[in-house]
Amino acid sequence: MAESTTAVSPCGGAAPSGSGGGASGTPAGAEGGAAQGGLMGMFFPLIIFVLIFYFFIIRPQKKRDKQHNNMIAGINRGDQIVTIGGFLGTVREVRDDTFQIEIAEGVRVRILKSAVQTKRAASSNETQGAAS
Repeated sequence: MAESTTAVSPCGGAAPSGSGGGASGTPAGAEGGAAQGGLMGMFFPLIIFVLIFYFFIIRPQKKRDKQHNNMIAGINRGDQIVTIGGFLGTVREVRDDTFQIEIAEGVRVRILKSAVQTKRAASSNETQGAAS
């Protein structure tokens, strides 16, 4: 009778010893390829998730920040603005990091430039009232 021997592979499984793959096993190099495929299979969804996160969240936010900073840089004396608190005002003075705005007749406040939400276009009623 022939005696069968088995060798233990580094992965912990038993592989038949002999000349390559027998009827019951896989070729000797196939187990190493399966481990690499499993590793790539784990990282591929993670990479896809990071790309989706970048293109749908980070990139649009950077674009909005850049537009907001350009809008703030373009505000000059006499422009109408809306603050993040909802106050409407006219810019009376521009400094490095603040604006002095007039929110009512004779009521002036100093706000941070970062507190400006939008710049308003002067409506036709306001420009006609100022001309009279």
